[in-house]
Amino acid sequence: MGRVEGRVAIVTGAAQGLGATYARALAAEGAKVAIADRDSGAAVVEEIKAAGGDAIDVPTDVSQEDATLEMVAKTVEAFGKLDVLVNNAAIFTAVERKGFDEIPVEEWDLMHAVNVRGTWLCCRAAVAEMRKQQYGKIINISTSRIFQGVPFFLHYDSTKGAVLAITRSLCKEVGDDGIRVNCIAPGSTMSENVLKRTNWKGSGAAVQLANRMIKREELPEDLVGAVVFLSSAESDFVTGQTMLIDGGVSTH
Repeated sequence: MGRVEGRVAIVTGAAQGLGATYARALAAEGAKVAIADRDSGAAVVEEIKAAGGDAIDVPTDVSQEDATLEMVAKTVEAFGKLDVLVNNAAIFTAVERKGFDEIPVEEWDLMHAVNVRGTWLCCRAAVAEMRKQQYGKIINISTSRIFQGVPFFLHYDSTKGAVLAITRSLCKEVGDDGIRVNCIAPGSTMSENVLKRTNWKGSGAAVQLANRMIKREELPEDLVGAVVFLSSAESDFVTGQTMLIDGGVSTH
């Protein structure tokens, strides 16, 4: 039996990249997974089903309230309940490094709409369903960068600082409902989307590698153990915590 056998999970931003990795890992451990993304998640669904798992594609713009409510409704309609939410959807790889005073207001607002409002809206929609069963797991995705103070990504890093704050505050509101809220803070991870960035080596990954206690690149597979653990009964007495996974670049 898998570690999350019989559980139902939503993974946002799961049509590709780290989200797809998380979705495949949860499915491999027995969860039924909703792939929630603005882009089609059909390929990930087919891959999961081909491996013997169960998944559905739920097109979702997490920055829109109606879309997040529909995301949860379609998941429950297909699988009967909701146990786990992985808030992975975020804008990052399409954004270039800029000085704080060079960031266009429209770019700042879009990033906060998806990364912060989207996290909040997905939590709100999921908690309403999880309260019915007095149980649930919410896993927010932040970044280890917020523990370091990295320049030229203030628009992104400020959103991920907010995600950490959401985690710490929300866990104290929903604990009596049996809902655990935790956070994972990865380092610079060599996901498929990051590898597409032609300037990535010059924009921070090389510096992180040099500062790591474990001298290798961080891979998507380095994060799946934490996602599965926080989705499983093994973490039922864990809430309000941040798992910092960056090979020792940051400590807290």
